[in-house]
Amino acid sequence: MLLGEQEQFLSYNGEVLIFQLSKPKLLEGAADKTMNLCVRRMAFNRDTKLFVQKSSGVFSMRATHLKIEIICCSCATDSRTGIILPCILMKKKKRNNVVKYLLLLLHSSNQFEQSFHFKLDYELKEDIRLFTGPSVLWRHANKLFYISSDTRAVLSAPIQLSSVVWTGEIEGEGTVVLGIGTACLPESEDEDEFSTSDRAIWGSEFFGYAIETQKMLTGTYFMPHAYSRVVSSVYVCRNEMLKKQLRISLVAITHKNQLIWFQDGLPKGVCELPYEKPCSVKTAVTSSNDLLFVVSFASGNICVVQRRHSLQVASKWQNVKSVLVDDFVGSGSEQLFLLFKDDSNTDMLSTFKITDLGEVNYASGINYKHDVPPAEGLQENGLLTVKALETRLQAGYTSVRELQQHLGLKRKVILESCRALIDLVEERTHILPTAKEVKCRREYRSPLNSDEPFEGLVSLWDDVENPPHCLSKEASLASKVPEHFIEKLWQRVVGDSLVVGVKLTESFYLSLSDVSLSLVMDQDFSLISPIIECQNKIVKLNKAFSALSVSSCQIEPPPKKMKLDLHSNKDLEKEIPKRRSTVQLDRAKTVIAVTRLAPLLAFHRVCCIVLLHTKKQKHQNDSLQKSKKVTVLCGKILLSLEDISNGKYSVKMLRDNSYCTGSMEDILAVLAVSVRFSFQIVSSDCTLTPVNSWLLGEMECTPFKECHDNMFCHKAGNVYGTVVNWTLKNPFEGVLTLFCRNLTVLFQCLHSLTRVLPPSCEVKLLRSGSKGALTEQLALALEKEILTSRSSLFSKESKAENSLIWGNETDKKISDAPVASLLDSEEGVQQFRKKLQNEREESVLSMNQTMNGALYREIALKIAEAQLSSDIIVWRLS
Repeated sequence: MLLGEQEQFLSYNGEVLIFQLSKPKLLEGAADKTMNLCVRRMAFNRDTKLFVQKSSGVFSMRATHLKIEIICCSCATDSRTGIILPCILMKKKKRNNVVKYLLLLLHSSNQFEQSFHFKLDYELKEDIRLFTGPSVLWRHANKLFYISSDTRAVLSAPIQLSSVVWTGEIEGEGTVVLGIGTACLPESEDEDEFSTSDRAIWGSEFFGYAIETQKMLTGTYFMPHAYSRVVSSVYVCRNEMLKKQLRISLVAITHKNQLIWFQDGLPKGVCELPYEKPCSVKTAVTSSNDLLFVVSFASGNICVVQRRHSLQVASKWQNVKSVLVDDFVGSGSEQLFLLFKDDSNTDMLSTFKITDLGEVNYASGINYKHDVPPAEGLQENGLLTVKALETRLQAGYTSVRELQQHLGLKRKVILESCRALIDLVEERTHILPTAKEVKCRREYRSPLNSDEPFEGLVSLWDDVENPPHCLSKEASLASKVPEHFIEKLWQRVVGDSLVVGVKLTESFYLSLSDVSLSLVMDQDFSLISPIIECQNKIVKLNKAFSALSVSSCQIEPPPKKMKLDLHSNKDLEKEIPKRRSTVQLDRAKTVIAVTRLAPLLAFHRVCCIVLLHTKKQKHQNDSLQKSKKVTVLCGKILLSLEDISNGKYSVKMLRDNSYCTGSMEDILAVLAVSVRFSFQIVSSDCTLTPVNSWLLGEMECTPFKECHDNMFCHKAGNVYGTVVNWTLKNPFEGVLTLFCRNLTVLFQCLHSLTRVLPPSCEVKLLRSGSKGALTEQLALALEKEILTSRSSLFSKESKAENSLIWGNETDKKISDAPVASLLDSEEGVQQFRKKLQNEREESVLSMNQTMNGALYREIALKIAEAQLSSDIIVWRLS
């Protein structure tokens, strides 16, 4: 492929794009009817310090009796996708003075796309710009014309201007053209009254024109009126709208070889340029966060102005063919790419320089390994640095080895504890290795494994008498727990979650806040822990199924990190048989564990032991409560990939005569994997009858047979499986409760609901419980907290511990005597002195009273329990 004379350079995403027009090689006698527009993508290689070609592309055009040229190229935003793409404006000149222009887009696949074309009876020569759309703008006969991919027709702006100095985006205005036009002098003024200097200043004005809104912008937003006569090019660095006022920072170059910085229409700095006839300016932000102004001159020279404390020329170059700004070396900041004129070398990117006037500095023809002379003492300093780094590396390696040994020991402890737990619930005796066995392991370690830790696991009793007896005692305790508490064990698969439920009998009266489930894999895995991480939930349902509630075992507000081993008065009342006969016998309680299904399916077939943990309370001295942990073996569940594929444990919710037929386990499984949200809906203008229509119609909800107030959503899509409860307090107020899988489903339901609700409806999220009931509970909790503090600090035990005898009976008699009578005699004065001394000692002793440690712990636990209860209610009210 023969290279043509025309070539254009453009930077895009850190690459240098080279556009060339060329004619393909033809066979002898073939007609020359095509012209190729070629593009080469060149990327900088930091190892070789050279540009290498990554890819290339070709766009062929018919060239019969046409003269094809590249007018300009730039990067502009494609309004269809919002992606910035390289744009190339081409010209085809015909014989009848009709000029055809093509705007091409270059995609990442090196495919060219013709965006649009247009014809003119003249050639574009002045102020040609490419901007968002893509669009083309130019000036002809002091008029502004433009065309875009949307309009596909040439439009003219109703303004007269002598030059265009900038085109870009301004916040709130869209695409804005900054230009200089002839000033309109007041008609009432006599022309002779203006001096030559006044005419030089007021003969032209600087202004902005918004293309989309066809709005004129005052030039004083950008710079004072007097500068409009000398400005040749502008670059807007920053623009924003603050307090409904446009704030603009820009830099301008003038015909007087100056660069001026303007802030909000006022000049803030000026710099003399080293060459004449500056033609354009652009900016670059370097790795040191410096803002550089790159000024190009008509002679091919380049200079860089740095803006720190003041504007000053930082560097300059001559015979520059092209200058580009981009991140060419991949450092995350911008650099300057300078391509120099070199007629002796045919390679286009042979003589170049990449710099940011700081850390980055690459130039062609420099051998960075050998050409740079080493500094004195550099080799010695390098050796010292290497030794220091080796020492730090060795210390870090030692720390890593110690951490690995520690983690290995922790893993052994966890695995041995899991095995002991499995043996305990299955009533097997688990025997830990003795100290002698560990000692033998240390003595007969293999030399090949000398670096491995030799820690062993021994009994915490350190070979005391009959340690197996202690374990068997614990096993016997677990076996003595009444197993008739467990009524049913079931499992379900809902989405990516495994739900395991244990239904408790009505005779179960222990505190539900201390009940939880554990899932332990029955297989013996040596590398992983058999304990399965799961989340526990408790579901209470009365026999009539008139109310449905799901609560997590962790009922404390998020800031509460410590859970006390105490129980509220409600839990204490549950232990009383009289209380149980009236309330708890009407309740069916189910403890549910939810865990991720995917990790278990990795074993294809796994057997899990289900353990129920609870606490049995005891009283001591009628005040302090102690609890004993109890573990009950509920049974085993078998999970296999084949059963899950066949839908054996899937939830089945079918419609039967406008009702949802699903087993109680299916309902509980859906509730367990859902999150509860309650909303109070209040309508002041009309009734809330559209809510029922929305539930039964658009949401396709059907009520459960056991409870008509709770409905199951059968609508296809993400909302399928949502459980809804709608309760009307009165025709104008109700509470909507949604059990959703995630927040996305919640937002979809609320979005659908708001379309049917009247505009005056108010929807408020309820945290838990009504405000009135929670307020009453808070008052009772605060009262209990005050009474607990007072009774604890002034109890009989506290008084007994703190009772001190101040003085004796004689002192009391003396204190009862009149003070005047004591001062009449010398003996009375001595008694009075003794009395003062005793009172002083009493005062000192009263400031240093002590309390028994056990009593203090009891008082602290009582007060903490009362404060925790009130804190929970306050959190629910907030």
